[in-house]
Amino acid sequence: MEIRHLTSDDLDAVLDSRRRAFGPLSGDGAQMWRKLVTPMLPEGRYLGAFDGTRLVGTARINPYVQWWHGRPQSMGGVAGVTVAPEDRGRGVGRTLMDAVIERCTQLGHAVSALYPATTPLYRSAGYEHAGVLQRITLPAEALRTVGDPGGVVKLRRMGPSDAAELVALIGRVHAATRASGPLTFDERTWRLWLEDDDDFCYLAEDGFVVYRWNDGDIEVDNLLAESEATARALWSMVGSASSVAKSVTACLDPADPVLWMLRERSKDEVTQTRWMFRLIDLPAAVGGRGFPAGLSVEIPVEVTDSRRAGNTGAWLLRVDGGSGSATRRDTAPGESTRLTIGGMSALFAGVPTATLRRAGLLTGGSPEADDALDAAFGCAAYMIDYF
Repeated sequence: MEIRHLTSDDLDAVLDSRRRAFGPLSGDGAQMWRKLVTPMLPEGRYLGAFDGTRLVGTARINPYVQWWHGRPQSMGGVAGVTVAPEDRGRGVGRTLMDAVIERCTQLGHAVSALYPATTPLYRSAGYEHAGVLQRITLPAEALRTVGDPGGVVKLRRMGPSDAAELVALIGRVHAATRASGPLTFDERTWRLWLEDDDDFCYLAEDGFVVYRWNDGDIEVDNLLAESEATARALWSMVGSASSVAKSVTACLDPADPVLWMLRERSKDEVTQTRWMFRLIDLPAAVGGRGFPAGLSVEIPVEVTDSRRAGNTGAWLLRVDGGSGSATRRDTAPGESTRLTIGGMSALFAGVPTATLRRAGLLTGGSPEADDALDAAFGCAAYMIDYF
């Protein structure tokens, strides 16, 4: 089996593999997919597994920025992982994921994330469950009445030429809210999304919304706002369709402020999609992550990573003044906390040490070390974008 970068000549075979793995795409969907992936081909972001000349598997690495306690990380978003039905069970998926991890390293991604169709494959490659994408359904009328009482927030329609401003805005909001988990698409991808005539896109000075009609109701892809006034203005505009639409479904931070703006709230209608996460470069990821500003700790840990030898070994984790570092130690002290790379990745994403211990992903250490790790890495990781 050979792994190589795909080219435009391979796209028909890739699309056939995708249809067999995930079901057919509409004509418009296939055209959008081609527009999305074609610029990634010369960047070496689409990998193919070949048996001779026959394509038997694929995997794509999307170029994202992911935010951790308000700081950006270069993230490889793994998608389009397919194996031909007649070649399943031959280890194609494992071989592809080994190549994906190596390619993420070459592309400079400190971390990687994906939405799993199956957990065992990705867990064996060092990924672990980390956070959620939460979809919540709200009454349109309830949103209409959250209002912008002063009517001072100015909204305007948004198009492809606004992509750079939008990317900068998303970064400001995630930094200001010390968000953990959400991602930012690059300008190229946003220009493509903003060309879609079925989406309604509005921009304010410190917020934006992208939404569409779906079977008579409203579906919100993204709504972010840094201020209360802008959040109220955007949500009430979406809710202004309440004479036709009865409900609004939105991908939200589980602690999104709109849930505290509603006049009535007793039961939430929620669905969650889980995503998995992996540290590609442990010291780079820890060094780029944000941490609580008032915390100062040092914790020795020992990490094992069968796919990335550079992550394996004894480390001293330091957190001070909102920043962190991971420094190699020659030997691990006897009291070190020991983690698999999956456990370290989950810890980085805010999964509590008590959970990791009971799941067998963390051993050793001490209660004091567990408290320090929870204080440093604790967060409720989420995404609002599916890929």
